[in-house]
Amino acid sequence: MRFNGLPGLSQNLRGWVGRVPSQCAVCHAWPSQRICNACVARFAQPASRCQRCALRVPAGVSVCGACLLHPPVFDACLAAVDYAYPWADALADFKFRADPGWAGTLSTLLRSTPWVEPAIEAANRVLPVPLSQERLRERGFNQSALLARHLAGTKADAHSLLRLHATEAQSSLPRDQRLRNLRGAFAVEPSHAPALRGQRLVLLDDVMTTGATAHAAVLALRDAGAAHVTVVVLARTAPA
Repeated sequence: MRFNGLPGLSQNLRGWVGRVPSQCAVCHAWPSQRICNACVARFAQPASRCQRCALRVPAGVSVCGACLLHPPVFDACLAAVDYAYPWADALADFKFRADPGWAGTLSTLLRSTPWVEPAIEAANRVLPVPLSQERLRERGFNQSALLARHLAGTKADAHSLLRLHATEAQSSLPRDQRLRNLRGAFAVEPSHAPALRGQRLVLLDDVMTTGATAHAAVLALRDAGAAHVTVVVLARTAPA
């Protein structure tokens, strides 16, 4: 099954094939996968993005002005789509309405994004952003860990990066407040730290808004000696 005429989306889509047909969650076409080919073609067009923070940039621009002035602590950032319709609704179903069945569909979308598969292949490990124990009990699963398992197979490592404490809801907070809230929130499991030294890692999360969570998590990985960290997210929130 192919999405004709869409560079980056016409490859590596074997994961869409062979699933039990249902109704498309967006256009309600029947029979379909979770999201039909036509809706993927319409809502997941590749975009020009900053190589360091994954915000949209004009064609031909590789790094945005903000990242030139203040480079992030991670080496690269890749995003599949903007955090907008219909992906925001899909993620809400996935995370907040206890529907882990979205993991396969969304991980296929991620793998089909330009440069994501090479980043996974080059990485020694793919680490999902961990949830706090309180949030994990509430939700029943870590959505980023499910994506990592589907996306990276045996490279997925949900045990090396730890979340030490819960933080208040971050969605309405500015970046500086988020950074303060997340200070000391992540650490590497001490027994796993030697295995991360000098390694190429992918840090995987579902959404990036200000980048504060990725910043805090990557600082912990840098402290453990990680040589290169690429952040991969399904959806990137546009600046307000």
